[in-house]
Amino acid sequence: MARRGGRPPVPIAGLWRALGLTLASAVVWGVAHVAAGRRAAGFSLMALLGLLVFGAATAALAFQERLKQMVVQGAWLNAIAAGILLLAVVWALIVIRSFQVVCPRGLPGAMRVTAGALVVTLALVVCTPLVYAANATYVLRDTLSSIFPGDDKSGGAVNAADPWKNRPRVNILLLGGDGGKDRTGIRTDSMTVASVDTKTGNTVLLSLPRALYRFQVPPRLRSVWPNGYTGDYPPNGTCPAGACLLNELYIQGEKRHPELEPGYKKGQRGPHLLEEVIGYLTGLKLDYYVLVNLEGFRDIVDAMGGVKVHVQASADGKPLPIGGDPDRGIPPSGYLTPGWHHLDGEHALWYGRTRHADDDFHRMDRQKCLMRDIANQADPQKVVTHFEKLANAAKSTISTNIPAALLPALVKLAGTVKRGADISSLSYDPSKIPGFHTDRPADAAIVSVMRRAAAQAIAKSAQPPAPPASTTPGARRTPAAGKTSSGASVSLKNAC
Repeated sequence: MARRGGRPPVPIAGLWRALGLTLASAVVWGVAHVAAGRRAAGFSLMALLGLLVFGAATAALAFQERLKQMVVQGAWLNAIAAGILLLAVVWALIVIRSFQVVCPRGLPGAMRVTAGALVVTLALVVCTPLVYAANATYVLRDTLSSIFPGDDKSGGAVNAADPWKNRPRVNILLLGGDGGKDRTGIRTDSMTVASVDTKTGNTVLLSLPRALYRFQVPPRLRSVWPNGYTGDYPPNGTCPAGACLLNELYIQGEKRHPELEPGYKKGQRGPHLLEEVIGYLTGLKLDYYVLVNLEGFRDIVDAMGGVKVHVQASADGKPLPIGGDPDRGIPPSGYLTPGWHHLDGEHALWYGRTRHADDDFHRMDRQKCLMRDIANQADPQKVVTHFEKLANAAKSTISTNIPAALLPALVKLAGTVKRGADISSLSYDPSKIPGFHTDRPADAAIVSVMRRAAAQAIAKSAQPPAPPASTTPGARRTPAAGKTSSGASVSLKNAC
């Protein structure tokens, strides 16, 4: 029936039906086409969407480990970002085309414009998560290229086909530096060697004390320090209290004696000098280093949503102080009480740094437990939701000489470590290692003790677990296989 004046009625019901079918097609491709009688096109779109969903699910479930290795490679990240953007454009076009094939004829201009705006808005809503995913992929690629620039050739070429060929272990020096606005240079108060079995993932963490004193240096460096490391003091002189310590070496390599590390640019000389000296002290060839600026560490912890930690009391059973300096009469600003706590970045940083309640050796133990907790608790959902903040914190906080080409192999090895490999800890603590001292120069005898302890801890880690002790009455208990003579290395499962 025609309206008064001869104009046909406005097909409002048809418009609502078209918008509903368009919305349905934004979820299941081809619904609008099938409703419009274009069955071949509609079912083809449905099949294409099903193929994409099935492929994504299969890749996520069956090839999860392979995907983890792919997303640390720049070429693959570029391809993934391009693919996501292409999918976003295709999805938007399908939404718009779906409305076109079911849109009723005869709509007034204003209604047609309004409906078109709604459809375009729907297309943009559909595309937004994909555009965000493509941007996150680009940010990840940019972050990896910033942290792993590939211009430090000290580790040698990487055999992409078999990165661990003839390499039963990979030794990585983990450094925590105290650089900040109130600091001149960086002092590496946290120095840990992670020695990882490339087949089993079993890992030994060797923690060196910052206060190792007047230690021997490799022969190459003895032209500067012939009688052990003396820092800025004369080789035959006496080091005052609190000087000539291991945590000074970074500054020596960067500012005092850059000529010791020729061929390396600023920011690389200090870590390489530490690599060489700590490798000499432990008797290990250190392959790579990772330096984390502790001032930026708090941002990383905050970006991952904090970390749950079982705070251990100090050696005398007291809470751990936050800040303060007893030697200068500065009281702490607060305390970390024993027990389970969910720590934000600021408090996690203090938990790893505080030492005034006990000593450096207890702090070293806390740092290793904190590293383990952070590795175990990285929540993928929180990492995704705070991805850009985490990426920015990582770029300004982490530096390393690990080549980008090695990242896929390291990701695979990290997965092996997380799937039940044993992580043991050896702290160079005089109370745990007979013959080791920090209150006297680290001469040849002390270096020999350090090397022997490292070798024993690694040998113990490489051996299979000892069989359970016999429970037969009168049976004689035997010590665990591979136990070091000092008993210094322990599993982090028992230490934390």
